[in-house]
Amino acid sequence: MRPRINMITLGVGDMDRAIRFYADGLGLPRMPFEGDAAFFMLNGSWLSLYPWDALAEDAVVAPDGTGFRGVTLAHVVSSKKEVRDVLDRAVKSGGRLVKPAQDVFWGGYSGYFADPDGHLWEVAWNPHFWPGPQDDNKP
Repeated sequence: MRPRINMITLGVGDMDRAIRFYADGLGLPRMPFEGDAAFFMLNGSWLSLYPWDALAEDAVVAPDGTGFRGVTLAHVVSSKKEVRDVLDRAVKSGGRLVKPAQDVFWGGYSGYFADPDGHLWEVAWNPHFWPGPQDDNKP
């Protein structure tokens, strides 16, 4: 059986601005691709950017969504400092700080930013587990 990849696709209003935000601002590794979409390799999944109106048309929904969309994305990091660093990078790259980094009720540390198209991202450190790949260099 072939390995499967989960992909998250975000509709964006300005492809060039969104690509700069995710590639240059947040430093996500962009995959080579010729076409109307942009792809970024994440740990165990891909992030795809696609024109907002075209994505709404593909899903057969109205493109004028506003307010909270009922979805947040999460970026899990390995320390409280890294939470603050990622939030700072997002804001310096054109994102908007929604919730400053802080200790949270479940024992972790997190904050939220909105990307240039308003997609909400939580940046979190969880002291209870690390969901990333096993680091073979650790004892």
